[in-house]
Amino acid sequence: MKMGSAFQKVASVLSCSSDDELSCVSNDMDEVMADRMLDACHKKIKRLPVPICSFTYVEKLYISNNKLKNLPNEFEQLVNLKILALDFNKFEDVPKVVCNMPNLTRLYLGSNRLMTIPPEFRNLENLRCLWIESNYFRKFPKQLINMPSLRSLQMGDNKLKTLPEDLVRFINLRGFWLYGNRFENFPKVLLKMEFLEILDVDKNKITDFPNMEHLSRLKLFSYDHNPAKYPPCVADGVTLVGEGAAEILAARAEENEENEENLEPLHSILKNGSMALETEGNFSALDCSQEET
Repeated sequence: MKMGSAFQKVASVLSCSSDDELSCVSNDMDEVMADRMLDACHKKIKRLPVPICSFTYVEKLYISNNKLKNLPNEFEQLVNLKILALDFNKFEDVPKVVCNMPNLTRLYLGSNRLMTIPPEFRNLENLRCLWIESNYFRKFPKQLINMPSLRSLQMGDNKLKTLPEDLVRFINLRGFWLYGNRFENFPKVLLKMEFLEILDVDKNKITDFPNMEHLSRLKLFSYDHNPAKYPPCVADGVTLVGEGAAEILAARAEENEENEENLEPLHSILKNGSMALETEGNFSALDCSQEET
């Protein structure tokens, strides 16, 4: 069944009157179960219709770009949800009912009015990707630190000035987006997070970058739109995004090309020497072991 079928089904639910909601939901339930995805974005809804919570087989639910402030208690019936999009709504608090969804792996809460994360959020033990960008966080929510499965954290466009040292316990985090915050100094704890692969501190107020060459797993570092005069020092394999990055990458490529040219004569010598050994003595590691015995 095509994805559009689920969208049409949700549209019919949202257009139901309160008197016939249940009957409207019950029709064609097999279609919803087969698709396992519901899309109710851009519907201008202020309250989520409770009948939607009866779609217990749904694994992906998109209700972005609405006017929601809370969710009904019946929402916890959606025990099979893996992906939930609540971004671009009017939530001032994370709905606690969301914290009772153990199978969630991706949660979109960006562009709301959040300032804190509830303690119950730790119940989301399988959460791998969390988007809470464009909210009002002034402090890093420590409830996130003890979440063992979290690998990607999007916290851009908030009001953070510092990060807690406890972030070193974030051993599974691979992508960390901190653009558009209020950092004036590069957070030192990031230098201890040697497992990071993507780090974005674009659009902050950082005046100086420390040496980051020891972050061997880092693959991408974005630092653009900061007042720092010099680009950061990073390991050779890191892709840089920011002022001066093009020059650094060009110089790196030129250096690698020169190294390759210098190695060509050595490769030729080694190759010729190996051929001579094979011709003269049929030398091998096996011969060595036999002579020793």
